[in-house]
Amino acid sequence: MSAPLGINKGQSATRPPLFNGKYYSWWKARMEDFLTAEDYELWTIVNQGPLIPTKQNAQNEIVPKGPSEFVAADFRMMEKNAKAKKIFICGLGPDEYNRIYVCSNAKQI
Repeated sequence: MSAPLGINKGQSATRPPLFNGKYYSWWKARMEDFLTAEDYELWTIVNQGPLIPTKQNAQNEIVPKGPSEFVAADFRMMEKNAKAKKIFICGLGPDEYNRIYVCSNAKQI
C-alpha cells in the first residue's frame, strides 16, 4: 500500500483522514480505523448498509416503519448511518464530494 510522504498539514486524531484523489488504499485503511475507533458499528453500516426500522404488518410481512412510528431506539439506529456519512463527507475534498453528494447512505459512498 502506497502512502504519502511526510505528514500533511491539518491531520488530526479528531478529524477524519482527508482523501485528495491520491493514495486511495492508504486513505481507505485510515478511514476504516477512524470509523471503528469512533463507533465500531459505523464500519459495519458502511459494509452492510444502513439499519432501517421495520415492523411486522397484518400479513406477517416485515415492512419499513413510517416516520410517525419511530421510537427513540429507531432514531439512534438511523443516526449511525448519518454519522458514518458525515465522517466520509468531512474526509473528502471538493472533487471527490462532487462524485458522492447524491448518495443516500454511507455504504453507497
